[in-house]
Amino acid sequence: LFWKATSVPNFSYMGARLCNYLSHHLTINPQSGNFRQLLLQRCRTEYENKDEATKGDETTKKQFHSFVLFLAELYLNLEIKGTRGQVTRAEILQEGLRELLNALFSNPVDSNLICAVKLLKLTGSVLEDAWKDKGKNDMEEVIQRIENVVLDANCSRDVKHMLLKLVELRSSNWGRVHGTAPPTEATPENDPNYFMNEPTFYTSDGVPFTAADPDYQEKYQELLEREDLFPYYEENGADLSGPGDMYFDEVDDEMDPEIEEAYEKFCLESEHKRKQ
Repeated sequence: LFWKATSVPNFSYMGARLCNYLSHHLTINPQSGNFRQLLLQRCRTEYENKDEATKGDETTKKQFHSFVLFLAELYLNLEIKGTRGQVTRAEILQEGLRELLNALFSNPVDSNLICAVKLLKLTGSVLEDAWKDKGKNDMEEVIQRIENVVLDANCSRDVKHMLLKLVELRSSNWGRVHGTAPPTEATPENDPNYFMNEPTFYTSDGVPFTAADPDYQEKYQELLEREDLFPYYEENGADLSGPGDMYFDEVDDEMDPEIEEAYEKFCLESEHKRKQ
């Protein structure tokens, strides 16, 4: 699990969820420790090489960065049950992430800084809340460290821009909005983003409309009545063509001869139907 979560792209989240599940349900307890203890021991081995890893070659850095992000996912997903049944996060991981940030900022090359940005985007709000509960100002120190890097480090302009955007994100309380209505009660009146993920449709005149349009029902019904004109799309606009179809392949300036012939035939048939 550790190897998969630190080497397979996009598996760190699922790996962390699996680790949490096994830590509560795996009943085999060898003398060397239970699942969670063995997992944290394996993480500690990697953690202790942090200073060398941040100065290593690109391959070493890449492996280390994958480990950092997996540890961040573990911190968010690994549940520790207290003696009174309360669920908390692993305290040791919280401290470990703080030291990993220090190691990354101590060697401010682009790849290390990008990893630090990803780590803070993922866990920044949770870490800051945890530190504030303890009366610590650790996040203020992290932000100050970032500002110093932006001023002094020889990193690229794009990375400096990423760091400044992160500072801006934190100044907005990590993008968290405390609304009066819970998400389940969101309506077009109290949520400006209510229609944000709605698909866009087009009328027969080519005019775009979404579910936010006052005449949505009427326009959508018209679209359904002419849906036979869109054989490759579902009602919600999702593309149904598969790999190998022209929608997935890079479009060339010139048509394939067979496609061109089929297209001409289609045009002739359409013209004939229209005249009928």
